[in-house]
Amino acid sequence: MLFEIRPACIEDLEQIMAIKNAEILHGTANWSEDPQALPQYQDWFKQLQKNNYPLLVAQPVDSSVIAAYADYDVFSQIQGYRQTVEHSIFVHPDYNRQGLGQRLMLALIEHAKSQQIHVMVAAIDHVNTGSILLHKKLGFKQTGYMPQVGKKFGVWRDLVLMQLQLD
Repeated sequence: MLFEIRPACIEDLEQIMAIKNAEILHGTANWSEDPQALPQYQDWFKQLQKNNYPLLVAQPVDSSVIAAYADYDVFSQIQGYRQTVEHSIFVHPDYNRQGLGQRLMLALIEHAKSQQIHVMVAAIDHVNTGSILLHKKLGFKQTGYMPQVGKKFGVWRDLVLMQLQLD
């Protein structure tokens, strides 16, 4: 299947919301516990645009379905971190194992380089070995391991921190 990678538009937010809220409710890639409503996603989208941060989608060329999305956002509100971002990639389960995570990650890296971002950070649940391997393949280095820093579904979760220096 052929996919187009493109910047998201406001009309994509309902599908993006469905992908992320499903992960919030059923997965461990995001440790939030409460799904968000469309107005929260609209505010998030506006904030990303204000900061010139990307929200990208992967879409089959013959469909209006959003198969995956990716973004990066502030790593910390402290000014000294302004050239460091944390990214996220979420793939709809129907489109796993089709290379969308890698394609979106490469697009995020190129965008970050064009914006003079110095470091991209990945915060990954330790059991998400697919994501860890993808990040290693793309040159990310593990820079931290934080045992039991989060809880999801009543289970303590370990966090793997990885980063890529862009310049």
